[in-house]
Amino acid sequence: MGAITRAAANNFTTGGVIQPAAINDTSVASLTELENVAAGGAMNLISEQTASSSASIEFTTGIDSTYPIYKFEFINIHPQTDNHYFQMNGSTNGGTSYGVTKTTTFFRSAHQESGVTVELAYQSGQDQAQSTSDKILYNGLGASAEESLSGEMYLFNPSSTTFVKHFITRVQGVEASPGSFEYYAGGYFNTTSAINGIIFRMGSGNLDDGIIKLYGISGS
Repeated sequence: MGAITRAAANNFTTGGVIQPAAINDTSVASLTELENVAAGGAMNLISEQTASSSASIEFTTGIDSTYPIYKFEFINIHPQTDNHYFQMNGSTNGGTSYGVTKTTTFFRSAHQESGVTVELAYQSGQDQAQSTSDKILYNGLGASAEESLSGEMYLFNPSSTTFVKHFITRVQGVEASPGSFEYYAGGYFNTTSAINGIIFRMGSGNLDDGIIKLYGISGS
């Protein structure tokens, strides 16, 4: 066995599995392509918007058949009006109108600074049964200088013309109480038309500050 053959053989176990020591900067430096490697679930930033005394934030482009899953991230959303809902709705006509029929659930975990409210409970007053109204994602957001909410929303296969469009949300914030409140919502837009627009807004007053980012998740 020649020196080159022996060196190559030393990089494999007796079962034919490559040794960890064989993978280093030198051995992979010249690779330009890997065959049959799964792409994974990479998040690809599509767009982001910043609220500034905004009546709403709308995403009317970028939601299409490119990705099977879309994710919205809410970062320090702050309202102008105290103790109101943060909510969303969908569109099938690129934002010309909103109000897609939806059925949803809603529950929360809560712990006030005073310790009075400590709970994990379903919120029947904020769920929906075949409603076209905005879906509440957070109930009672505080408007004091230090108060805001952050969270996320997933929208699944919005371009499908066969199935309804599922979504789930998780939002953590500070209510007017004050305290830590985490809201979980889920449901579906009950339509086989493509959802190609999403609007976020408060139940009353403007969005004073905050960022919303839209990502597409590839390889999922």
